Amino acid sequence: MNTKPIIALDFPTPEDVTTFLSQFDEPLFVKVGMELYLQNGPSIIRAIKALGHDIFLDLKLHDIPNTVKSAMKGLAKLDIDLVNVHAAGGSLMMKAALEGLIEGTPEGKERPALIAVTQLTSTSEEQMNNEQKIPGAIFESVVHYAKLAKDAGLDGVVCSVLEAKMIEEACGKAFLKVTPGIRLAGGATHDQKRVATPQVARAEGSTQIVVGRAITKAQNPVEAYHTVAQLWEDN
Repeated sequence: MNTKPIIALDFPTPEDVTTFLSQFDEPLFVKVGMELYLQNGPSIIRAIKALGHDIFLDLKLHDIPNTVKSAMKGLAKLDIDLVNVHAAGGSLMMKAALEGLIEGTPEGKERPALIAVTQLTSTSEEQMNNEQKIPGAIFESVVHYAKLAKDAGLDGVVCSVLEAKMIEEACGKAFLKVTPGIRLAGGATHDQKRVATPQVARAEGSTQIVVGRAITKAQNPVEAYHTVAQLWEDN
């Protein structure tokens, strides 16, 4: 799995994406989320792939097992590199998602890596306790979902940096820990609750980091990307 910082392309249109990516003269690892994918469909994936970039398709599927399996079977044909589901969908759903990816991956191609969302980095412990009615500490829920994902055969999870070390201890070093909520020191946290710098992420056991506005909204996105990459690789 590519370990470069993953840039979140949180843009609404293909033109915005093209304008942003045209600033770079190197292959990147980018995240296409719901905003971009649902407004533009598979064509945006093909356009980004044609430019030579790796793609994390961040759709967080959560539905009945058969529906998720069918969806993943179709997504596997897009030559994406990483895709995710919600662990809260349960082990049967996660196993079905993996089956769909395997069945849908063209012959001779490597199937996309599959990870599960544990608790969103915008979710606080208070929200989890009061709104989801899950008692206890948030890290307990996150580690529980990580174990469930591993038992279902998934390659890793999405989690915050704060839980990465505990997940490594519970699920092993090779189990992917993809961590959003990455900010440069002094940067705004926006709507994220559980955030960290690239240096802390590396030290805490993250295997991949996802960086959005710290790069995409920077005055010089290329310079900001290289700053993040250097901080990530140096630790």
